[in-house]
Amino acid sequence: MASYLWRKYADYVYTKWERTLLWDMIEPYKRPRSFTPLITLYVCAFYTGVVGAAITEQRYKEKYWDEHPGHDVPLMKPMFYNGPWRVMRGDVPPFVKN
Repeated sequence: MASYLWRKYADYVYTKWERTLLWDMIEPYKRPRSFTPLITLYVCAFYTGVVGAAITEQRYKEKYWDEHPGHDVPLMKPMFYNGPWRVMRGDVPPFVKN
């Protein structure tokens, strides 16, 4: 039984080596993998973030208008950025002035 198993293992290793040699010769001629799924995922993630930011800002404005009817809505503070930031256009929010 042991010699049978050794023979099977030797055949497996030999054919594995043959297959590896064969695929190593063919591999340079294979078509490269497509980047389409990755690009599609990145585009979907980007637009998901854009839509999420627009919804968040609209909810912020509606909440401000409910609390302060008739006033201009100040710029919304960035949610995931705690570092210094300056306003290029428009008024500086009151929490930055303090």
